[in-house]
Amino acid sequence: MFAFGGGDFVERRYKILEILKRSKRPIKGKELAEMFGVTRQVVVSDIAQLREEGYRVVSTRDGYLLDTGERVRRVVAVKHGADEIYDELKIIVENGGRVLDVIVEHPIYGEIIGRIDVESIDDVEKFVSALATSNTKPLLEISGGVHLHTIEAPDEQTMEKILEAIKKYRINK
Repeated sequence: MFAFGGGDFVERRYKILEILKRSKRPIKGKELAEMFGVTRQVVVSDIAQLREEGYRVVSTRDGYLLDTGERVRRVVAVKHGADEIYDELKIIVENGGRVLDVIVEHPIYGEIIGRIDVESIDDVEKFVSALATSNTKPLLEISGGVHLHTIEAPDEQTMEKILEAIKKYRINK
């Protein structure tokens, strides 16, 4: 990794944007800070400015991503118990999808959204492991297993393949 130096803040901000455009993975704020020889707080400020300028920079637990809007998204309703979380996420990512979040309806708070951000089997395993070791319950337990996922795919054909695989899994369950 190399440092870009402090430089002009506008130039740095657009270099960050270019890095996010080219990246196939989330980039941590700390990593960007090291590249540019600035603090993580400076990177947070740069990201906020890029957002103000209309760029859709998404914060995930694994770092920043640029949402180019070129992918297909669907919100899909499902119902199952906690024991099927791994299978459901695995089916989606194995068929080329990315699970952005889980959405449940709470009787007092209304809609609750939790970010998931998984797009590989490794991500699924890390997520399920974190859920198991965190001593917490998954959000789907609030709603008796009924929940929504925002799923993203590179194209409509892949999305249809994902939806068909989920449907097939539900039928065979």
